[in-house]
Amino acid sequence: MIEENISLKKYNTFGIDATAHYFATFSTLNELSDHLELIPSSISSNSLLILGGGSNLLFTKDFDGLVLKNEIGGIEKIREDESYVYIKAGAGVPWHQLVMHCLQNNWAGIENLSLIPGNVGASPMQNIGAYGVELKDVFFELEAFHLKDKSVVTFTLADCEFGYRESVFKRKFNKQFVIVTVTYRLSKVPNFKTAYAAIDQELNKMGVSELSIQAISRAIISIRQSKLPNPSEIGNAGSFFKNPEIDQQQFDRLSKEFPGIIGFSLANERVKLAAGWLIEQCGWKGYRKEDAGCYAKQALVLVNYGHSTGAQILELSESIVKSVKSKFGIELEREVNII
Repeated sequence: MIEENISLKKYNTFGIDATAHYFATFSTLNELSDHLELIPSSISSNSLLILGGGSNLLFTKDFDGLVLKNEIGGIEKIREDESYVYIKAGAGVPWHQLVMHCLQNNWAGIENLSLIPGNVGASPMQNIGAYGVELKDVFFELEAFHLKDKSVVTFTLADCEFGYRESVFKRKFNKQFVIVTVTYRLSKVPNFKTAYAAIDQELNKMGVSELSIQAISRAIISIRQSKLPNPSEIGNAGSFFKNPEIDQQQFDRLSKEFPGIIGFSLANERVKLAAGWLIEQCGWKGYRKEDAGCYAKQALVLVNYGHSTGAQILELSESIVKSVKSKFGIELEREVNII
């Protein structure tokens, strides 16, 4: 059933009180197809929003179209071989629920992605990543429903063209598909990723003597909880900006002017900078204007302290972008989708 004039406040982790002109949920392909058949003729493809966990978007105004919330569930092992298990999950499954399910079964590969907000369907769209692991490292394939052709298409790893927080679904095929299921290839024998110093420090603090995927997950959960706000308590969408990449020559020049600058070497003489450090150096960490702010423990996170509008948070983000550009000559790019 398609409802009218529904508040989206509980459907986005920023807690922005925007209204959808039309709203419905679907938990099967048939329900999705039925809703699409009933779309009012006044709604174009640009006025259709497929909503998952609402953890990577910012509503700056009411949505004058149809919001369809993806609630396709289910987690199943579809096959295995000597080294791997293949796990298919519905796009509406909360991501952390999938991580916990895999940990309980000793399936390795996504433990470093513990406690990332959002649902399974967003994981390939965004190529989610944290602490040395990206979604593409464990991705096998996905099924997506083509909105125009009304057909289900299978995408392989190569088809998705994954990049840093990028995939074909964010650019080339934006608003053309609805992700239905995602299949992951997980390892029976773990390959521990603890290169980030914070992980080792947390494991030592926890007194872990024997490394396991469960211990790594607990350490990462602890790290994230110590520096990132819980969306149920303070509205936020996690990292608001991407970590920018520059060439080695530009990094060398900046290092002379700003000796404390944080950079991580990549391939092809590229360097990834810590956007949070850049923002903090511009004085934004802990900043608050009315209920829009820059989180005091992590400058990369913009927050809604209660009654901020999306427009106020967007305005704050634009001020941050301008100041970083002015001080460092670097253009920050938003990770969050603006609606």
